[in-house]
Amino acid sequence: MSNELLEKAIVTSQTGAGKLGTSADDAARGGLLKPEQANRFIDYMFDATVVTKVARTIRMRSDIQEIDKIGVGERILKVATEADATFSNQAVVFAKISLATKKLRLDWELSSESLEDGIEGADLEDHIARMMANQVGNDVEDLILNGDSASSDTLLKAFDGVRKLATTHGHVVDAAGSTVSKGVFNDALKKMPRRYKQRRNQLRFLSGSNLVQDYLYSLTSIPGTPEDIASGIVRGDVVANNGAPGGVIPFAFGIPVVEVPLLDENQTGSYSGASGQHGDLHLTFPDNVIVGIKRDIVVHREFKPKKDTTEYTLFLRVGTAIENPDAFVVVKNVKVAAGYDARNFAAETGGSYTNLPAARP
Repeated sequence: MSNELLEKAIVTSQTGAGKLGTSADDAARGGLLKPEQANRFIDYMFDATVVTKVARTIRMRSDIQEIDKIGVGERILKVATEADATFSNQAVVFAKISLATKKLRLDWELSSESLEDGIEGADLEDHIARMMANQVGNDVEDLILNGDSASSDTLLKAFDGVRKLATTHGHVVDAAGSTVSKGVFNDALKKMPRRYKQRRNQLRFLSGSNLVQDYLYSLTSIPGTPEDIASGIVRGDVVANNGAPGGVIPFAFGIPVVEVPLLDENQTGSYSGASGQHGDLHLTFPDNVIVGIKRDIVVHREFKPKKDTTEYTLFLRVGTAIENPDAFVVVKNVKVAAGYDARNFAAETGGSYTNLPAARP
């Protein structure tokens, strides 16, 4: 994102018009970004996230949008009989998905001393704004994936995310504490209704970083097999992991496994005698998950003389839905092998832990 866009983003009404709010038109808009600015802001927010790679993003013009669905039965053909005038028309089912957004906010401030005395000077304002926009993208992705309206977390309670929607309305397999293996992937594929396997080449496995690493480790510990990652890289059959989130690392039964770092892997487990941390393995089509972003993004800027600080407030609306829960399989209670870093980064103070998932309730 350019400095020009940030300057246009951080403007408010007459009260907040200061160093950045110089346009009378922008001041009258109260910080509402113009369509092209909002689109660029959204692009910047999700630049380093995985959600846009595994979901269909809709830029909404209203708070609630209905998406049409059209479907037919599983089997509609029948034998034609000569001179038979009896027939019945095949019904076409029309349905709608209601995609509702939730209003979210972000508040931050900068002291005059930080802007005057910092090594970056006035550029610090743009630098912090970039960091905040990037973190907003990560937080939105966290909410989309792990949101739970029953949670006590101040962000995750906004609405039910993909995991909650899929486990409530989709097909669920209980791994009951098993670590990730080819058996887990096999169970997920068997649970997927057969009519969706016609598009098998479009299916994707989605899982968190630790479970993906466990799967990689299990493959490299079986030398000489067709799934051996090391020899596969040498032969050119498998692309080496370049460390990019959302990238395809291994394959499972010919279906790519996509690493989604923000998928919650700090679950306690819901089976008898559960111990340690657990995650999920998802199997679905990438465009089955819908993410709605209302295009009206507001960023206010206001100087507070009594505090000698500049306060910023950002508002946006976000929502998510699953278009077809019947084409979504979740393997829950997959145990994460020991050895992972279990620190709560969100609770750290005085550090530079940016772009990391929030603490779990």
